[in-house]
Amino acid sequence: MTESTLLHELVCAARSPQADALTCASATLSYGQLNSDLQAFAGGVVALGLQRADRIGIYLDKRFETVVASFGAAAAGAVFVPLNPLLKAEQVCFILQDCDVRLLVTSPQRLATLAPVLAHCAALRHVVLTEPAVGEPLLPAGVSLLTWADLLGQPAAAGHRVVDTDMAAILYTSGSTGRPKGVVLSHRNMVAGAKSVASYLGNHAGDTLLAVLPLSFDAGFSQLTTAFHAGARVVLLNYLLPRDVLKAVAREQVTGLTAVPPLYIQLAQLEWPAEATRQLRYFANTGGRMPRETLKLLRQRLPRAKPFLMYGLTEAFRYLPATRGSGPST
Repeated sequence: MTESTLLHELVCAARSPQADALTCASATLSYGQLNSDLQAFAGGVVALGLQRADRIGIYLDKRFETVVASFGAAAAGAVFVPLNPLLKAEQVCFILQDCDVRLLVTSPQRLATLAPVLAHCAALRHVVLTEPAVGEPLLPAGVSLLTWADLLGQPAAAGHRVVDTDMAAILYTSGSTGRPKGVVLSHRNMVAGAKSVASYLGNHAGDTLLAVLPLSFDAGFSQLTTAFHAGARVVLLNYLLPRDVLKAVAREQVTGLTAVPPLYIQLAQLEWPAEATRQLRYFANTGGRMPRETLKLLRQRLPRAKPFLMYGLTEAFRYLPATRGSGPST
């Protein structure tokens, strides 16, 4: 494994290109295919004329395209802005305006809800859809529309020069106490965080991590960075009920689970089948204090799993306003 200093290098530094990197539903991407796709994405956005540090918004649920666009933006020298898929159109519009998103990656269904507000997003120049839309979406003048296949099919182009102190991502807070604030993270922030977390969790190439948190949340995205640093596999899960999480843990033989207290409170009330507890070696809590009774119940249900109480990058690093010209957090 080679040493990574930039976010996208976590993918190409994996030990084996043939190893499984991502699973979503019944499909799996190898590290080699993931790296090929993110490089194609990077070449596509450069071919569109995006400049160094231009913002790329990603408004999708957890799926392959979400991961490819995030790491591909970093490879291009751009900055990715993951948007919580639960946000409404007006909330998405605020973030697109706040950090001058120039390219938006989304689905035809989500674009239909956003179309009425995109005229307020002055910096937006391109919309990339995961698949062709039915009919012609109404977009503001000057905004081009491409499909995912169109973008990845662009001629190969090298990304802009990137150093480890450059911005890699802007993660927005929930806005529960006011308007969302952009937390600016550099490549160094994210790579150092991945190495640190993978070290104390003991992540390795044989691990399977379950991504249950939104990828717009620092701890959610960390499931990708820590796994990729270790050469492990990540299972992307868009769940409806806590029991869906248990089923995925059992089905995919998950070894590491990171979640927030509300989900753990519900999981602690369920009977865990042996298939779900056999391989799980740790569960990590983030985003708030886990109640003592919940921790006690989980320890009873998961006697082989070690608990970790964690904080993420948006708590461990100070935030800066996500306006053009902002430097990385330190």
